[in-house]
Formats: sequence, C-alpha cells, structure tokens
Amino acid sequence: MHTMAPGEKARLTYFNGRGRGESVRFILAAAGVEFTERFLTEKSQLDKWRADGELLFLQVPLLEMDGMKIVQTLAITRYVARKYGLDGKSAEQKTRIDMLNEGARDFLENYFGIGFVPSTEKLLAQIKDTVLPRYMPIFERELAENTSGYLVGDTLSYADVTLLEALLNTEEFLPGSLKDYPNASKFLAKVSSLPQMKTFLQGPQRKGANNDVYINTVKTVLEWL
Repeated sequence: MHTMAPGEKARLTYFNGRGRGESVRFILAAAGVEFTERFLTEKSQLDKWRADGELLFLQVPLLEMDGMKIVQTLAITRYVARKYGLDGKSAEQKTRIDMLNEGARDFLENYFGIGFVPSTEKLLAQIKDTVLPRYMPIFERELAENTSGYLVGDTLSYADVTLLEALLNTEEFLPGSLKDYPNASKFLAKVSSLPQMKTFLQGPQRKGANNDVYINTVKTVLEWL
C-alpha cells in the first residue's frame, strides 16, 4: 500500500460535495496548503479502502499529508492548525480556540442535513428559530470583546475558519439573518476577503450546495437508501 511521502501534495478523499470534507478544504485553504482530491463515487471504492486499511475508523474524510493518513475531521483540522500556526500562541489561547471551535462546529453541523432530511424547509426554520438565537449572540459578544476582528488574539485561528463556514452557510440559506449581528457581519467580510480564503471561495475546490447527484451518491455509497 502506497503511503504518501513528505513533500507530496496533500490529498483529500471524500465525496464531491460539502459535508465534513468541506471543513477540511476550508482549513487547508486557510493554511495555504495546495491539495488534490480523490472523490468517493462507488461503494466498491469504500470497501477497498476499508479492506486495505486506509481508513482507521472505516469512514471519510481522509487526508493524506506529510506521510500520514489522517482521519476524523477534528483531528485533521487540528493537525493542519498546529502545523501552520492557526491554533493560538499560548496554552490559554489554544484552549479558548478549542472551545470556540467546538461551539462553531455544533452551529455549522446543523446545515449538514440540507437535502438529506425529509423537509429542508422545516430544518431551515428550526435553524432560524432555535439555532441562530442560541449561537449568534455568543459569537457576536466574543467578537465585540476581541477588537482584532478575530475570535482569539490578533491572528486567524481554526475557530475563525469554522465560524466562517457556519456564517457562509447562514448567509446562503437564510439570507439577511446576520443583519442584527454587526460584529459577525464584519468578521464574515474580513475573513472571507483574506487572500487565501478569497481564492478558495471563488475557486473550483469550494463545493456548491448539496445537489441531487451528491445526495444520491452519499446515500448509495453509505447504503442509506
């Protein structure tokens, strides 16, 4: 079995869609890491990768980087963040970033069901009525208290990247919902306009909203039908 050697371009294995793989794409983009993609399209691929021992916990995403095969979305995110200085400068900052990232991730994951649940309309109504009031005041306050425009310290962290992904989903699926959150709106504009993020968000590796091809592929490969 081939293991990628240090120096080879990173490779992400996932479906050709958002899901958990999109968070990996976001952190790689934030770190300025170029990567290729191997798309999961057939159940036979997944069966082979499992049998070959490529997937420690038998699931994707998988990031091959620096000679390692890294699975579990948060483990991937934290590895990239540690390597490229996106995880804070002190023990206190690192802990704060961890906490805020976990909260931003809980916020973000509410959008993963779009297209998979029986009623996307009901899901979005639930997000608008219960999820946004739960999370947005917290992040609005955090951004108000840290005047740099980032969540922690004066540089980009992986918590910022996760929050960016959540806010972009909010703007996309619930347009106008951020109008009452000026600090979050400023944050969204600031982080999405960073050169590396702007390039990614306007490029082909940023995936579009869940479509029928992606949804049906996931259901077929994972036998959710």
